[in-house]
Amino acid sequence: MAGRTRGWLMLTGSQRADLVAMVLALPLIEAALRLFDYQRTQRWLERHSRHAGSRRASPSDLSAAHARANLASIAGRHGVIKATCLRQSLLLYWLLRRRGLDPQLKLGVRTQDGVFDAHAWVELEGVALAQHDLAHHPFEIKQGSA
Repeated sequence: MAGRTRGWLMLTGSQRADLVAMVLALPLIEAALRLFDYQRTQRWLERHSRHAGSRRASPSDLSAAHARANLASIAGRHGVIKATCLRQSLLLYWLLRRRGLDPQLKLGVRTQDGVFDAHAWVELEGVALAQHDLAHHPFEIKQGSA
């Protein structure tokens, strides 16, 4: 518990506000996925993104996006619900779109030691955000299909 408190105190006020908002938003994304499906949830998030894909990311945007991806991971591990990578990625995707950026939501798979593993992540300007040792092969999904 001391580590969590220390981590909380190391965050700026803005980061704390972002983290609290993410913790509160993840159960809503969970509910949307349960009530609807992945594609309908993603389309809803896209419709409710104020500035969808209007500009390229600057170096400071990329840095802030990495920080938000790390916060989404923390919210997914320590929030009200334990959110999977898909839920965290949908949240990050939506937040970045609301900031006028054009993130890409990626879904991929890998086989490691004979075990199938799926993963979701967000890329911005071709950079996978907050991903270490990403070994998954992304699916190629055409927008507007299915």
